[in-house]
Amino acid sequence: MISIKSKHEIELMQESGRIVALAHEKIKEAIKPGITTGELDQIAEALIKAQGAIPSFKGYGGFPAAICTSINDQVIHGIPGTTVLRDGDIISIDIGAVKNGYHGDAARTHPVGKVSEDALKLIKITEESFFEGLKYCRVGYRLSDVSNAIQRYAEASGYGVVRDYVGHGIGRKLHEAPQIPNYGKAGRGPRLTPGMVLAIEPMINDGDFEVRTLEDNWTVVTIDGGNSAHYEHTVVITDSDPILLTHLENRGD
Repeated sequence: MISIKSKHEIELMQESGRIVALAHEKIKEAIKPGITTGELDQIAEALIKAQGAIPSFKGYGGFPAAICTSINDQVIHGIPGTTVLRDGDIISIDIGAVKNGYHGDAARTHPVGKVSEDALKLIKITEESFFEGLKYCRVGYRLSDVSNAIQRYAEASGYGVVRDYVGHGIGRKLHEAPQIPNYGKAGRGPRLTPGMVLAIEPMINDGDFEVRTLEDNWTVVTIDGGNSAHYEHTVVITDSDPILLTHLENRGD
């Protein structure tokens, strides 16, 4: 069942979302050739805890770190460690934080140093596909209208839309109903209602959509070795424009 959040609950989630957004800003400043993914993880965890929150991911299903750091062909769930970022890499950072019993969740993909035009385009189209979906995050549309808009935009640029992993509802639990694919036919699924809070997160590949999981049982990579990008916000459905809880200005589209 999809949970409808009260005004008070959304206010609590705004705080969790703000902390996630702050962590992303701090990480963005730190990303450069020579830094390790483990160092990025330490930076994010320190900021989250300093804000009175707890990293949502650490220990979740046994995940060993505060954030996910997925490099180049890694789609999601990359584990921070001793890997050193190199000039030309791209890195997807996924961050969650829980405070006052409510979660925030967001992801971004960043260039490391000087990257190729193809990599920059992938990052750009992935972000833009999110905002195409956001146009349908309004009362009266159905959930699959969001999914369909993301798919149409990404595929029109020649990219693969990951099928195996999806967005989700969010609130007291990191993952709640409904599941939110980034593909599918329009006009299906539940109608969007004020108070729904959704983590919408296109995962877009520079190549085929197929992925596989590495032997660490966490890191997901593209099968064809192409780069992948990830963009996510925690979104509130309202009577008017959607609200992005994980944006520092809490803006709509």
